[in-house]
Order: sequence, then C-alpha cells, then structure tokens
Amino acid sequence: MNINLSVWRQKDAGSKGAFERHSLEDLNKDMSFLEMLDVLNEKLIREGGLPVEFDSDCREGICGQCGIVINGRANGHLEGTTACQMYMRHFKNGECITVEPFKVAAFPVIRDLKIDRSALDRIIQAGGYISVHTGSVPDANAIMISKDDVESAFDSASCIGCGTCVATCKNSSAALFTGAKISHLAKLPQGKVEAQERVVNMVEQMDKDGFGSCTNTEACEAECPQNISVVNIARMNWEYNKALLLR
Repeated sequence: MNINLSVWRQKDAGSKGAFERHSLEDLNKDMSFLEMLDVLNEKLIREGGLPVEFDSDCREGICGQCGIVINGRANGHLEGTTACQMYMRHFKNGECITVEPFKVAAFPVIRDLKIDRSALDRIIQAGGYISVHTGSVPDANAIMISKDDVESAFDSASCIGCGTCVATCKNSSAALFTGAKISHLAKLPQGKVEAQERVVNMVEQMDKDGFGSCTNTEACEAECPQNISVVNIARMNWEYNKALLLR
C-alpha cells in the first residue's frame, strides 16, 4: 500500500516546529504504525536526512510511551488502542496521514514526536507509595481483601501513564491519571496509612505542574487505551475533600 505522511518536525521545546511531507510506497498492510515510521526513517537516512524521533519501548500496548496524535486523535481512531497497536491495514491505500506529538504545556517536546512526560512521574513521586515494614514476607492471606475491592483496585492500576487523557482533554487535565493512581491505593488496606497525605500531595503536584482542571467532558475515558473509568476522578475528589476535612 502507498501513503502520504505529514509528520511534525521540531528541534526542541524552544524551537518552532512544522509539518514535513513524505510519501511511502509498497508498505505491508500488516506492519504496525511504528514499523511504518521505522521505514520512513530508513528512507530519510538513505537520503542523508535526520530520522524522525519518537518514543516506544514494549510495542505491545503495555508501556504507553508511543503516544502520538494520528489524524487529530490521540493514538489514532481505534478505541482502547495505543499507537503501537495501530496497523497500516487500519488506513486506506493512498491516504494522507497526519502525525504529531501530544501538544500539552506540561509535556514539552524533546524532539519531533518525542515528549517529556516526567510531570506524570512527579505526581507519582508526590504520593504514589505505601509504608512497608521490614521483616519476613507476610502470608498471602494475612490481610483479607474482598474480590470486588481487588478487582476495582486492579482496574485503576491498569493505567499505563501514557498521557492520552491529558492530550485529549480540552483543559489538558491529568485528573484521570492522578485519580487512577490515588484510587488504586485508596481501595486497598495497604494504602490507608498515607491516604490523606497522598491525595493532597498528588493533587497539589498536579496543579503545580500546570495541568488544567477537569470539567467532566469524559473525553479522557473515551480515548484512554486502557479504558480507565472517570469514576476514578470522582473517588479522587471524594478522597481529597475528606482529607481536607480531617486534616
């Protein structure tokens, strides 16, 4: 198959970027979107140009580092899918595909499609931990947890920190990401010790890094590759208000 690409090129966060057009021919329709970018880079290198920089690691929809905007939508037009899980068969022969990075103030561009997501790491560092007592490993059934609580916590913990929710939100809010991380620990007994301190610190760090406020459009849930529910945002707000009352 043949495609036309319009790819965002930018030297760094302080430089002005622009789209660059390329044509690729005889692509295998079963190659992934990132493999197609690899083919583009091989072509650019042969022609003496600079390859397009982009992030990826697992290429299995697990790590979330591949997040980019494809034809105006974060990670492309398929539901519950990361960019690396998009395949060329999901596009039409001869189609013009626009590729650009997540354009969020809190995610400065490193180069081309590669962005700095360390703001999400700082939110985790602010409170995404639990107290652990030294000593021997406790028995697996030492702390009884209901099946519903375990499954609910696991659903929240499935967030991969890709930043799609931020890129999709009209306010660039990190409420879904932060809510999922807070909810994950709030639902388990191991997370109760730091519960009040955790939610206050993580929400304050989110605001400090310049993320916007949530206005409940639920676009974040609609585009999330892990289908994280906005119920996590409601729990975050509940935990936060409770913490302020009990402080």
